[in-house]
Amino acid sequence: MSPLRHLEPSESLTEIVAGLIMVLTFTLAASVVSGGGEDGARAALLGAIGCNTAWGIIDAVLYMMDTVFTRKRRARLARAIASVPDEPAALAAIRRELDPSLESVTSVEDREQLYQRIRNTLLDGRLPARTGLRREDVIGAIAVFCLTLAAALPAVLPLLLINPPTLALRVSNLLVVGLLFFVGYHWAKHVDANPWQAGLGLMALGLALVGVAVVLGG
Repeated sequence: MSPLRHLEPSESLTEIVAGLIMVLTFTLAASVVSGGGEDGARAALLGAIGCNTAWGIIDAVLYMMDTVFTRKRRARLARAIASVPDEPAALAAIRRELDPSLESVTSVEDREQLYQRIRNTLLDGRLPARTGLRREDVIGAIAVFCLTLAAALPAVLPLLLINPPTLALRVSNLLVVGLLFFVGYHWAKHVDANPWQAGLGLMALGLALVGVAVVLGG
C-alpha cells in the first residue's frame, strides 16, 4: 500500500508546493548570486537537495507530532464529555468540536442525533484506547519526507543533464514554475475551484513567496 494513502489530498499538495517553492528559491538565488555560471548550477544543485532533505525530515517529525497531539486532544475531550453528568453541557461540547466540519453537509436534526449517539457511546465507556504514535503516523511521515524530496527532482535533473549551466538553471526554473501551475490546477478538484484560476493563482503566489525569500536573503 502506498504511503501517500495515509495523507489527505490537501496534505500531499501542501508538501509538494512547499518543496517546489523552496527549490525554486535556491535556483533563483543561485542564478542571481553567481550570474548563472557553473558555480551557480552547482550551488543550486547542492542547495536544492540539502534544503529539501532537511525540510523533509523536519516536516515529517512535525507531522508525527501533530497527529499524536490531535489524537490526544480528542481523547481528552472524549473523557471530559463522558465525565459530564449534564447532558446539555456534554452535547454542547460535542457540538463545538464537530459543527465546523459537519455544518455544511448535514442538517441540524442529523447532527443532533449523531451527537447524542456519540455521547451514549462515551457513557458506555468506549473511549479511545491508544493515543500514542501509531504505525500509520510513521508511514504518513515517510510520505511527507518523500514528497518534499521528490519536489526537488524537477529542478535538479536539468542541472545534471543540460549544458551550459546558464541554460540548465533557466530550464530548471521553468519546470518548477510549470509544476506550480500543474499542482494548482490539480488542487482545484479538491476545493471546487476553477482549475485555470487555481493554477495561475498558485503559480503567482509561489513566485511572490520566492521573491520575498530572495529579497530577504533566503
